[in-house]
Amino acid sequence: MSGEEAERYRAPALDKGLDILELLAGTEEGLTQAEIAKALGRTPNEIYRMLDRLVRRGYVSRSSGDLYELSLKLFALAHRHEPMRRLVSHAMPVMRRFAREAGQACHLAVYDRGAVIVVAQVDSPEYWSLGVRVGAHLGLLGTGSGQALLAFSTPRERAFMLEEYERLPHDHAPVDLDRRLDALRRDGYAATDSQQIEGVRNLSIPILGPQGTAIAALTCPYLRRIDVAGEADRDRVLKLLAETGREIARSAGTAS
Repeated sequence: MSGEEAERYRAPALDKGLDILELLAGTEEGLTQAEIAKALGRTPNEIYRMLDRLVRRGYVSRSSGDLYELSLKLFALAHRHEPMRRLVSHAMPVMRRFAREAGQACHLAVYDRGAVIVVAQVDSPEYWSLGVRVGAHLGLLGTGSGQALLAFSTPRERAFMLEEYERLPHDHAPVDLDRRLDALRRDGYAATDSQQIEGVRNLSIPILGPQGTAIAALTCPYLRRIDVAGEADRDRVLKLLAETGREIARSAGTAS
């Protein structure tokens, strides 16, 4: 597009709003209206109406000290938008290889408005398999996937997720949730008995983005074979799962 065409299709108001969002996204603490105007080379009056609209639509929050900062609305939208398809397209071949090598099913889940939604699933190639259908909503606190997403989120993101969770019918949160999240951050994985199906051991790991926070969780509903080695096989599956998670992050371009 030529410079003349680019000028013809300009949307000054939209540009102004995006400039504000991008500025606040790169700022750890809030900014006053005057500081935002100065950083963008505009007068405070020029950005007043745009700031007001962004606050009213929930994209920006205003503190009692007249500081403006990004809300978590963009965080929530990012988990409901098209980039998830790109993540899934990169994850599926890697998940299929895991299923072949581990002889276990696996599913990929992301945060969705106070819950967890399954966005990809691969069955075990064996005669038996335990799968969770794509599109299924799972509990945030009572699942390995939800706990992986919570453990590897920022304190602000976690508070937002829990606030949305409180608006929904609750799953059965473990009484030792804080200890589990601490252990998950330390070990990089969760290995917990399913709260929904007896005999299933959920192995869950986070898929980490560039900032070290979880953009998704990969879970294997591990079924213990009784015709092969027992717990040693679980350790092998967990190692394969961790390798799969790292490869998904690399192939999708989300690894730091």
